[in-house]
Amino acid sequence: MRLISLLLLGISFLSTSVQAEQVQYLSSQEFIQHAFEGELPKAKVFWLDDKAKAVIEDILSHSFSKMRLRYWQQDDASVWIMDEIGKEAPITVGIHVKAGAIAQTKVLVYRESRGDEVRHDFFTDQFKAAKLNADNKLDRHIDGITGATLSVRALTKLSRIALWLDAHVNKAETGS
Repeated sequence: MRLISLLLLGISFLSTSVQAEQVQYLSSQEFIQHAFEGELPKAKVFWLDDKAKAVIEDILSHSFSKMRLRYWQQDDASVWIMDEIGKEAPITVGIHVKAGAIAQTKVLVYRESRGDEVRHDFFTDQFKAAKLNADNKLDRHIDGITGATLSVRALTKLSRIALWLDAHVNKAETGS
């Protein structure tokens, strides 16, 4: 009986040690202030129409239940704070788009048990200057990280969405 108790204790210890721990690397406000060089523009809301929702769902390859997304915009730059599931938990990412290209991508909150290498500059710097092509794909290849495949995919998808949304809100601003 004692052996069974020890085994159960060991199993419960292993299962809790493997669970994801939420790690916040940067607050949304800090990311936005950095993107806009200390200023914090007023938040705007992008309401998703059927076309926008269809594009987002196509990029994500799953349904998207939100009706609106919050963003910050100033001149030709926008910041998008979004979540996407890596393997099991959402990853919160800040994406700064300027002049139709990614200026910066940062993991703000990571909740997975592994794959957090995507938070490092050596990985996120790959997104700098990336743009969308006509198929809503990035114009460059993003190298993966062994053991972080789903986290890499999540950041890539969010980057594509942020670029599409930026183009969409800028088109609305200019009226073209």
